[in-house]
Amino acid sequence: MEHGGDIYTEGLLKGRKLLDFSSNINPLGVPLSFKENIEKALKDVEKYPDVEYRQLKNSIKEYINFSLSYFYIEEEKISSSMEDTNIVLGNGAAEIIDLVISSFKSICIVVPSFIEYEKNAAKWNCQIIHSHLKENMEYDYKDIRQKITKSEALIIGNPNNPNGGVIDKEKFKEILDYCEENHKTIIIDEAFVEFTGKRGCSFLREVQKYKCVFLIRALTKFFALPGIRMGYGLCKNKNLIKSIKSKQNPWNINSFAEIAAENVFKDKKYIEDSICWIEKERKFMIDELKEIPLFEKVYDSYSNFVLCKMKYEDCEKLYDRCLKEDILIRRCSNFKELDSKFIRLAVKDRRRNERILQVLKKISKDVTT
Repeated sequence: MEHGGDIYTEGLLKGRKLLDFSSNINPLGVPLSFKENIEKALKDVEKYPDVEYRQLKNSIKEYINFSLSYFYIEEEKISSSMEDTNIVLGNGAAEIIDLVISSFKSICIVVPSFIEYEKNAAKWNCQIIHSHLKENMEYDYKDIRQKITKSEALIIGNPNNPNGGVIDKEKFKEILDYCEENHKTIIIDEAFVEFTGKRGCSFLREVQKYKCVFLIRALTKFFALPGIRMGYGLCKNKNLIKSIKSKQNPWNINSFAEIAAENVFKDKKYIEDSICWIEKERKFMIDELKEIPLFEKVYDSYSNFVLCKMKYEDCEKLYDRCLKEDILIRRCSNFKELDSKFIRLAVKDRRRNERILQVLKKISKDVTT
């Protein structure tokens, strides 16, 4: 499997329940606010959705307004200038990523990163230029600035998958200004951004001012709704939004996704509980993993997953060892620039986190003695 989350091949299809640390989904599960309103979605399935999705877009705009203050250190009251024409809806973030990439003849991809960027660019015959993360997994802003001169667009994760690093806005501003002045597009994948908490990491404020910024978001990770397939793009460049929409089929969002968005975006308790959980459990996981001799390096993360470089084992062997304990991990050898020494682990609740730590400590003891 190219991605995490394959609980079927070695799990469900063999009547086996696996503890999945390869998939980065909020362990608090499906928000109660959606469960309690799912009956409305059932009633709506006997009619076509609004082809313009006006109510859904209103829900997104309300969530943007909420997020513009809530997810920042200083809760300054800022109103969004986003209109319906600045929003494009997708069957998951994956559709948005695919179609926005298809709009360009050349693209700079920062690597390692989500492998679909590269696959989509190759599918659309885009000329691909790579900018490489530094050895410490931080963005190389000078390199990005140089490479963007040779391409029409840049795609970058915030936080980035698989390492969980975020963009330093101060260092990135020169790139923003250059792209704005030179009609380049910066595609920022924020599928995991809510997990960064109230640090102001999102580019929601910047997308209000910069026409060059295209933000991608989804319900998948933070709201634990991967089966709903609901993503959206935000951009002030209305021509780019129109271009993407022209390649879509009508009614690409189902009634369950509409009701989910309408309710979970307003679920402040779920949002607050999720941020409290990730702040505590992420620190716990990183601190504990750094004490395990099996790992040469455990990278700091702002997301709900942790990238680890192994000292004594390769990812295939560790995968097999963990699978024997009914645990799935994400092997990272198929990420460009990473090799078989790298794995990625999701951050779960304390009980499940302690379980995988117990297994990893045992494996570490076995291979180091």
